[in-house]
Amino acid sequence: MKRKEKWIRKVVAMALSAGLMAGLLTGCSGGSSDGTSASGSASGEKVTLTNVSYDPTRELYEAYNELFTKKYKEETGKEIEILQSHGGSGSQARSVIEGNDADVVTLALAHDITAIEEAGMIDSGWLDEFEGNSSPYTSTIVFLVRSGNEKNIQDWDDLIKEGVEVITPDPKSSGGACWNFLAAWYYAQEKFSGDEVQMKDFVTKLYKNVLVMDSGARGATTTFVENGQGDVLIAWENEALLALDEYPGKYELVTPSISILAEPSVAIVDENVSKNGTQNVAEAYLKYLYEDDAQRIIGQNYYRPSNKAILQEFEGTFDLTVNLCSINDFGGWDAAYAKFFADDAIFDEIKNAE
Repeated sequence: MKRKEKWIRKVVAMALSAGLMAGLLTGCSGGSSDGTSASGSASGEKVTLTNVSYDPTRELYEAYNELFTKKYKEETGKEIEILQSHGGSGSQARSVIEGNDADVVTLALAHDITAIEEAGMIDSGWLDEFEGNSSPYTSTIVFLVRSGNEKNIQDWDDLIKEGVEVITPDPKSSGGACWNFLAAWYYAQEKFSGDEVQMKDFVTKLYKNVLVMDSGARGATTTFVENGQGDVLIAWENEALLALDEYPGKYELVTPSISILAEPSVAIVDENVSKNGTQNVAEAYLKYLYEDDAQRIIGQNYYRPSNKAILQEFEGTFDLTVNLCSINDFGGWDAAYAKFFADDAIFDEIKNAE
């Protein structure tokens, strides 16, 4: 999806405001913890930073990286090149473990970063390194339907009706798909007062209606929006809002009665920044996501800013009254992953049901 020119103009305008990164970048021009320069070379003339992210953040980081590189140049006099990688969140985590040289990861859910931690590449305690469980922005899960909403899809119950074709990615590779599944499960839990037999039957019926299960959220959006398949896309809120912006009059957003507070997480890949000499700039890059101008770019790209005051500036964009459960309602990500998404857990049972 192409970015809107008005967004680019806003990014450039905000990038010209002075002095906001001084406190964050004072260490970036000096050596890192292992004594090398911030670029990982003796000269330190140019810094290269690699951000491994998940599918739907392409537009967000295109805008944010432009802002950050301008600020970095203003404060240090040095150029910075930010390399960006996108894919399904789970797949991206595995790529880092297998050798993708990420300095920072900005993934769809904490569990994917925990997998990198368990591989020995990220220090324990990363979840508390930045504010709000290291989530500088949040989102939720909504439905995207075609204009006119021919199947009258209003809530999760409508996704199990005969003849409704659902598009959602695969939780085995997509973090967004995990949030989708948990939102549906929590709805069933409320509907059936915790009767897990009925809950599992409900979610099984939903997944039997899934027409295409792509590996990532952006792929699912492409299947629904550009390839014209399915009646409803279970989507990140930001993906749905972007589709409305890119294709005016062709789609409608439906907010279900119950959804989930999705908290994409960010972290420094300690093993790699130590090797690359990029500790200081990696920390500055993630810290600056919480600054006001960055938070506004986050809102303009349809993610919910973690700064509550700035979030209120976007009350016309987001439904701030939706009933949201959270990962805490599932006992945290370790418990949720073990119960639902590990091999032979509930999702595999549902996917393989006759």
